[in-house]
Amino acid sequence: MLERPTPRVFSFFSVLPDDEKGAMLINLAASLAANDCNALLVDACMTPSSILSRFGGMTVASLLDVARQERHLDEAVRLVPEGFALARLSRKNVSAATHPQASRLAEIFDALTAESDITLVNGELNDDDVLPVPAMEMGEIVVHMSTGANSIKAAYVLIKSLSDRLGRRPFNLLVTGGSDAEAQMVFANMAQAANRYLAAQLNFLGSIPADDHIRRASGQGRTVLEAFPLTGATIAFKRLANQFSLSNLTKGTYGMATDGASLGV
Repeated sequence: MLERPTPRVFSFFSVLPDDEKGAMLINLAASLAANDCNALLVDACMTPSSILSRFGGMTVASLLDVARQERHLDEAVRLVPEGFALARLSRKNVSAATHPQASRLAEIFDALTAESDITLVNGELNDDDVLPVPAMEMGEIVVHMSTGANSIKAAYVLIKSLSDRLGRRPFNLLVTGGSDAEAQMVFANMAQAANRYLAAQLNFLGSIPADDHIRRASGQGRTVLEAFPLTGATIAFKRLANQFSLSNLTKGTYGMATDGASLGV
């Protein structure tokens, strides 16, 4: 009997608008599902996001509701037509130190991620400037950015802020909105600056090119894979999904790749 790969958690922080981040996460989750990966997408933002609005989930039960025994788990987790599972963490801030249901919420989150190959988290720090469940901090942190000058500056500030709050650890970069060559150049410059001034290691997770088909597909309520299967963005998302394959990455202290600075999309 083949051993099941260890589940992995990727928490995404973005310096781009919510609709761009949401479209990226939905398309990535759909690409993972199309790649025969059991994918779970968790929205851990307190305010309603484009992910929830896309699936009409403003009133969906949260995992915190389940922790409070106010709702059943099958009311908080649902399989969407794109082939991945979707859940909302909470509508309110959850402090791991003081919230009465924090430990139960962490147990529920851990159980769900154990049933999934890869969990993608639409992340944000809580009011205590920490991640709401320990598994998110122990997993990979991904910074989502573009190749623009303002985005680069904002991404550096975000990495510094996360490093100050979470401690020294590696971070992944996912670059969208430019060519792969541009993304690689941005990464190289960011990695050099982060290493020199923050003592932080950056890994290149991959890039998604600028492609209006993503916006057009989102406007139709569809993924770019479904609506425009032959476009550059679709090809890039498929490559990124392949890169997430658990068998292709060697886990380090935080589950990060340890065989070089680039994950090589």
